[in-house]
Amino acid sequence: MTPDPEDLGDPDDPRLEPYTRMRERDLVGRAGRFIVEGEVTLRLLLGRRSRFRAESILIAPERWPRLVADVAACPEPPPVYCASKAVMSAVTGFPIHRGVLAIGLRGAEPAATALVPQPPAPALVVGLAGLTNHDNVGAAFRNAAAFGADAVILDGESCDPLYRKSIRVSAGAALIQPFARLPAEQDWLRLADALDLQPLAFSPGATEPLDALTVPARALLILGTEGPGLDAATLAQARPLRIPMAAGFDSLNVATAAGIALFTIARGQGRLGPS
Repeated sequence: MTPDPEDLGDPDDPRLEPYTRMRERDLVGRAGRFIVEGEVTLRLLLGRRSRFRAESILIAPERWPRLVADVAACPEPPPVYCASKAVMSAVTGFPIHRGVLAIGLRGAEPAATALVPQPPAPALVVGLAGLTNHDNVGAAFRNAAAFGADAVILDGESCDPLYRKSIRVSAGAALIQPFARLPAEQDWLRLADALDLQPLAFSPGATEPLDALTVPARALLILGTEGPGLDAATLAQARPLRIPMAAGFDSLNVATAAGIALFTIARGQGRLGPS
């Protein structure tokens, strides 16, 4: 059953409180909530592949007809509030152009072990170590979804994939790509050992090129932040790999490196469709 939208004309309406000062709240957190913007990402949030659910939707009236079916298909359709873009802008604190917002609920965080197929099944896991740039995290999630990774694991220093900009850059992949945090008591090598994954650590200083690798059936791709890269202990205990580049240049954006590495491993594991 499709809920009837409620027309709201007062920016101070208490039902709009979760949407207020969106940029400011992005910096301090939202107590188990996150913001979704745009039709594409809202459809992903409402769809069956998302482990999250929408608490409410705030939408410009002209956008509602395009989304009625998606809301109606939800097992538990959220309340829908209609407001002009002027009201939406007054509530959020900056100009709203797309006219589609929603509040998502995080729910319980899954354990990393629950997301990875058990051996001897093939597995492809991405480990993000110290990525503090929301664009890079969002792009890494988009690559993970595009190349069929089973899960993304983030360490405690990596930023939130459900930050508004991360979701946008990921093209909504952060809403459907399984992810978890690295447990505080584990490092990357202990995680790989616990899940029977071969740890592949990417570094421009490695001697073994990616294209010489015999692709393992179960792989953990560990990517560090730009600049410092991965720590020496991880590089010493994992299998370091480099992505060959033209002479005189040895640096890739970490999200680009993730895409190349994922394509190579996913193709070797037979995860990709026909050429």
